[in-house]
Amino acid sequence: MWRVNRGVVSLMGTDAEKTTQGLDELSKRCSQYKKDGCQFAKWRCVLRIGPNTPSYQAMLENANVLARYASICQANGLVPIVEPEVLPDGDHSLERAQKVTETVLAFVYKALHDHHVHLEGTLLKPNMVTAGKTSRLVYRAEDQARATVACLMRCVPPAVPGITFLSGGMTEEEATVMLCEINKVRGKKPWALTFSFGRALQASVLRVWAGRKEQVFAAQQQLLNRARANSQAALGTYQPGSCKGVAAQADQFIKNHEY
Repeated sequence: MWRVNRGVVSLMGTDAEKTTQGLDELSKRCSQYKKDGCQFAKWRCVLRIGPNTPSYQAMLENANVLARYASICQANGLVPIVEPEVLPDGDHSLERAQKVTETVLAFVYKALHDHHVHLEGTLLKPNMVTAGKTSRLVYRAEDQARATVACLMRCVPPAVPGITFLSGGMTEEEATVMLCEINKVRGKKPWALTFSFGRALQASVLRVWAGRKEQVFAAQQQLLNRARANSQAALGTYQPGSCKGVAAQADQFIKNHEY
């Protein structure tokens, strides 16, 4: 997999909102990535919940950017991973997060349809629906899982084969538990619901390894353990606390994480 976007830039006329750049010569780059053996590509757009955000302009722009990227990838034989992330920054409630995420996904799938993207040849990489990091309200993992599934059922077509969640600054353990609770929610879930975690897969690995050759095997074991835990979570069978990573409870949240 190759991340093909080239960072975020300010979107003029908005309340400090962003869009993602990198469409220039993307087709040429994707063609070369395919020749080099790449099969998947990823493009991330970020939106922030605030009193007046995300705006219509920001949602429309980012949805169209994602759709154009996906179309270019498919034209070059790559599977596009579509990543619209609603950031967890803020004090918003779970209900507000669900509403915003639903609206963002509705914009994204309208744009994908308009650009004739073959949905069966895509993956979605969204945020899980959670309350803001500074919210005074505390929600159980199962409540947030139900909100996530409801959001997806309302917005993501069943033609999409898989949804690979990002971890959104959760700890390793929180992300694994949330994935498990999502898969335990009863009802129709026509997609594979799995993980594409970054920090929530690597935190314990990096802490154990710390650049030391003698720690490579131990770090590999940390990765194997957490990957196995997430595989169980994707089946709804993970037992909370059963994976004892050395950084399993370490906070992975990075404020305004745009990269």
